[in-house]
Amino acid sequence: MNIVVEKQPKCVATLRVEIPAEKVTGQRDQIVRKYTGSARVPGFRPGKAPRAVIEKRFEKEISEELREALFSEAFDAALKQETLSVLDFGIPQNVTDHPNGAISFESRLTLAPEVQLPDYKGIKVTVPPVAVPEEEVTAQLENLRERFAEYNDITDRPTAMGDFAVIDYSSTVDGKPTDEFLGKSAGYLSGREGFWIKLDEKSFLPGFSAQLEGLKPGDSKEITLTLPEDVPVADLASKEMVFQVSVKELKQSVLPELNDELIARLAPGKTLDEVTTIIRENMEGERRRKIDDMKVNQIVAHFNALVDFELPEDLVTQETQNQADAMVNRGMKSGMTEEEIQSQQEEIFASAGNQAVSNLRTNFILQEIARAENIKVTDAELVNHLARIAASRKVAPKKFIKDMQRQGRLQGVRSSMLIGKAIDFLVEHATVEESNDAPLEEA
Repeated sequence: MNIVVEKQPKCVATLRVEIPAEKVTGQRDQIVRKYTGSARVPGFRPGKAPRAVIEKRFEKEISEELREALFSEAFDAALKQETLSVLDFGIPQNVTDHPNGAISFESRLTLAPEVQLPDYKGIKVTVPPVAVPEEEVTAQLENLRERFAEYNDITDRPTAMGDFAVIDYSSTVDGKPTDEFLGKSAGYLSGREGFWIKLDEKSFLPGFSAQLEGLKPGDSKEITLTLPEDVPVADLASKEMVFQVSVKELKQSVLPELNDELIARLAPGKTLDEVTTIIRENMEGERRRKIDDMKVNQIVAHFNALVDFELPEDLVTQETQNQADAMVNRGMKSGMTEEEIQSQQEEIFASAGNQAVSNLRTNFILQEIARAENIKVTDAELVNHLARIAASRKVAPKKFIKDMQRQGRLQGVRSSMLIGKAIDFLVEHATVEESNDAPLEEA
């Protein structure tokens, strides 16, 4: 069997194979003998039909099975001869039956990237302490009070920080309505009616609330702001925007006293101390999860800063689409309209592309670490994992596993589990430092 592999950039290779006539003939004989021994042909007892009859009656099936067997053997031989790590063998093209009985074909291979691992043990990560700061617990208790707040109209004074204002607003950039300036929707930045805003520097946009201070219902004001770099609509970053604001109402929140009586309205039978303990424990659990995510994120960032290699374009395209779909779904769940999503399509795909490259690069690095450390996922671990998923979905485990196998998804699950094990290995061998100055990152 003559095998030639020509590697190209972007993890692609062209495989050219010529299978000699004697190999083709031998494989065909085996297949025909199998059909002769088992096929049922009218007028003949099983296994007694002449070879010529079998070949004529099952010509299509024999040819398809022959090519499938020859292609599979050729791919296996290419793997051994070239020591390749192939992600996808592609579909054989330019299949040619030569007059002498030989068969040749070409196929486009997608190769796994070649990863040169840096030192991966003892990676330094810095995280905040697990203990929840007392002020965060207090803030959660204040949120409970705010759930039962009453909002009284303010009629005898102008707005002050801490008040709530109900406003109508629109916006312009360079003298044009924001949507017109952009050529697309800017979402909430364009304008709203009946918009509630708390006069607080954390509300809406930096500097906006402060310029509402001193206004009364019926007052209007023009507010000029330079938008921050991280504004959701990238085309407006650092742009000067002018808001035309009308104050419709002013509200003051009146909070109930935090005591056992209020807690009884939230959780009958519980006291303030008991609920405080529950809140602290829940926050600590969530804090641990975020800290674990921080460790992983810092390890991934470490590799991305040190390791660079080409990725298969097909995988990048597929993963980019997956990430874009996920971003759109999150946007729609958070209340974005289809028009708003459409207007940010370029930003979404740019962000999705960056995330796709990072994800794929990280996955290949982690798989290589798993190989280097002989980390594996056993069949028993895979079955137990799938059984837990089936139980959570209230599906019979055997049926669930069989369906996954039929859909060809078992290898993907195994790979995900392997990557998870590699991450656990890296976290276990990382050098973890706690610092009160380390901010707790959002997941």
